[in-house]
Amino acid sequence: MPYQEDGREWCTKCEGDRNLEQNQINQNNEHYVALRAEAAREGDLMAQCYRQGHEAYQQGQRALAKQLSEKGSGHKRKMERLNVEASAWIFRENNLVSKPGEVDLHGLYVKEAVMYAEDAIEKAQSRGDLEMRLLVGKGLHSDGQVAKIKPALEELMKRQVALLFSHLSLLTSCKGGASLPTLTPTILAY
Repeated sequence: MPYQEDGREWCTKCEGDRNLEQNQINQNNEHYVALRAEAAREGDLMAQCYRQGHEAYQQGQRALAKQLSEKGSGHKRKMERLNVEASAWIFRENNLVSKPGEVDLHGLYVKEAVMYAEDAIEKAQSRGDLEMRLLVGKGLHSDGQVAKIKPALEELMKRQVALLFSHLSLLTSCKGGASLPTLTPTILAY
């Protein structure tokens, strides 16, 4: 069914293509790219300081080693802050037009995607949702073009199911056979 947006008519079957196109635009956004690049530079400086600190320590220069370690920790904090800012930006932008029960995780690093997925699952469960869709990429931007987020989310789902069954088992033993509707997340790669 067609709908209007910015004076243009879209059809629902084109929506996935439009979202994918918007994801590509977001991942190439100057602000986002600059945040990730600055975070990478801070990570390189962190590693350099830690490596030099380790060498100084092995040479008996304890004061210098401590100073380099503290400097490396400062770079680590900056890197983490920049990555948090970048992940918040890309997540917000990618989900501006998401359908209810749908969470787009494109452009996130694995740990970030898992964190946002856990949060989305928790919110969906508290609303009583029975379904949700987690949208991830195919791994085309990953090293070796191998998907990393989807396997991590599948592992998260296994842990969630195990936790759910342990809670249901406890409820069943306490309430004599109670059952609860459960959220069923689906992971879609495109």
